[in-house]
Amino acid sequence: MMYLKVLFLIVCISACSHRPNVIEYTADYSGTGEHSVYVVSHGWHTGIVVPSKHVFAGIPSLKERFRHSTYIEFGWGDKGFYQAKEITTGLTLQAIFIPTESVVHAVGIKDDVFVYFSNSEIEKLLLTDKELESLIQFISGSLAKENNALIPTKAGIYGDSQFYKAIGDYHLLNTCNKWTAKGLQSFGMDISPTFKLTSDSVMDSLKLKNKP
Repeated sequence: MMYLKVLFLIVCISACSHRPNVIEYTADYSGTGEHSVYVVSHGWHTGIVVPSKHVFAGIPSLKERFRHSTYIEFGWGDKGFYQAKEITTGLTLQAIFIPTESVVHAVGIKDDVFVYFSNSEIEKLLLTDKELESLIQFISGSLAKENNALIPTKAGIYGDSQFYKAIGDYHLLNTCNKWTAKGLQSFGMDISPTFKLTSDSVMDSLKLKNKP
């Protein structure tokens, strides 16, 4: 009986929204571009770090908030869990098993990315102009808008950061790490978001692709 209940729950979750959607990119990721982009693992969660001047070109409304930043890190996740001052078992279970609203966490970075995230695992990628444009289009499509303006929610959880209302529901099959994989796939990387539910699954895939 318990097995059937779990199976029913998974089927119900599978029918839920899996937005934001991957941007269709017809070429393969080249790895030979001139723009440095970073994927950062914070243990349970991954984020994508993008040069700010290119972010401002694609998402102009972020310029005023992060005008002094060299890079901006973006992460997507559960609204309640991500913004909570204290993580409880109830919040964790709700984030996993109940489809909930999402937010994007944006962090302004002035320093070298490897210095700023010195205690985190980092993979560096090199993107062309078109690859970077497609990635930023994916990030922009992850942000909810009202009258074409972003919707701030709360102050971020570290550094110069801010939460924004996001597109899509967070649940067991649509996690922060799957969002990162969708971003990577949006500029032609050969990665399947379907089973990228943990930070390790994302970083292990990147290590293989970044091997010389």
